[in-house]
Amino acid sequence: MRFAMLPLLLTASLLPAQGPASAKAAAAKTTPKTAPKAEPTSEAARRAFLQVLDAVDAGWFGQPYQGITSVEMQGTLGVALSGAAVNQKVDSLSQGQVKGNSQGGQANLRLKGTYFANGDFRTDLAGDFGTLLYTRRGTRGFLYSKEQNAYTTRVDLPPSDAPRTYMAWFRQTLNDIKAVYIDAPTFHASLAGEETAGGRTLQRLVFNAPTKPWDAKRREQSMAQSLGFWKRGRLEITVDKATQMPQRLDFRNDEQGVQTRMDFTYAAGNKLQAVNVSNSSRGFEGPGWLRLGYGGDGLMSHVAGELTSQEKKISFAMDLAWSKTRTANELIAIPPAGATKRGREDMEVQLMVGLASRIFDLQRAGLNLRSVAIGGK
Repeated sequence: MRFAMLPLLLTASLLPAQGPASAKAAAAKTTPKTAPKAEPTSEAARRAFLQVLDAVDAGWFGQPYQGITSVEMQGTLGVALSGAAVNQKVDSLSQGQVKGNSQGGQANLRLKGTYFANGDFRTDLAGDFGTLLYTRRGTRGFLYSKEQNAYTTRVDLPPSDAPRTYMAWFRQTLNDIKAVYIDAPTFHASLAGEETAGGRTLQRLVFNAPTKPWDAKRREQSMAQSLGFWKRGRLEITVDKATQMPQRLDFRNDEQGVQTRMDFTYAAGNKLQAVNVSNSSRGFEGPGWLRLGYGGDGLMSHVAGELTSQEKKISFAMDLAWSKTRTANELIAIPPAGATKRGREDMEVQLMVGLASRIFDLQRAGLNLRSVAIGGK
């Protein structure tokens, strides 16, 4: 959920093995060196991006979420592939020897969940991937599968520094971005000039951390690599100098095959209203959008989005209900009666095998995904 709320991030370094050091190299390691001074333009770019993050915090989130401790989300997620996409894939794989006659493929998911800023939650999932209940309160919880009529009580622990309110939660999210792009030395920051549009002065900031090239043969990677795609690559942000609000974002990570452009539209008070997406990521070239609605209290009440390519579509729509008074006592505390208790590894393997089979079906239907390795961290 964290980066679903942040269009800025539509996110393991490898150390080479070293042999014995020469005497000269060893001596050099013990010789004190003066740290090189940062380039003035690099520091200016980092300061400008910090101002952007502060402006985003105040405009997109900020004061309306003070005292808000939980949010209830309810909605749908869907992946659809046309029959033409499936048939084209069959024709390609068989080099024209087999003609497909598919009506297409799709996977739909219904979600209803309650999430507390401090890490307590309950998520109900139902759809083509099965029916799951996952909940945690404090350090105790369980994951239950209706199809297996089984559960495991070994759940991930909440973060030790979890905030109490969503105002602090959003700020912590932006601090995660700050830690990668501003504080860490991974990215080289620079100013890329200014432009004028609609009477506004726009400034371009660039952050660059080169990646490896795309490897078309690689079909598996860890979850950390999948979710951490934003931690390397090239990011260019176009900012309104008067409001410090991002107007356009261009990001690419060649190794992950990610390349996208986002244009931002704002409502009164610098509230994010819409994001238009031009996606050139491998296997999903095409347009997309994100739309947000707000209640009279200034809180996000609805978020919906879609990514579309020639023969594929991913869409979601979620209603949001925020609360200052909801308590964790409302979260279910025990698994359904009659369910079998299993070890976490056993249950995860069964769930991942079922999930993998569905993903493989979609891959065969033409959705170009890299599978997350089963058991991989």
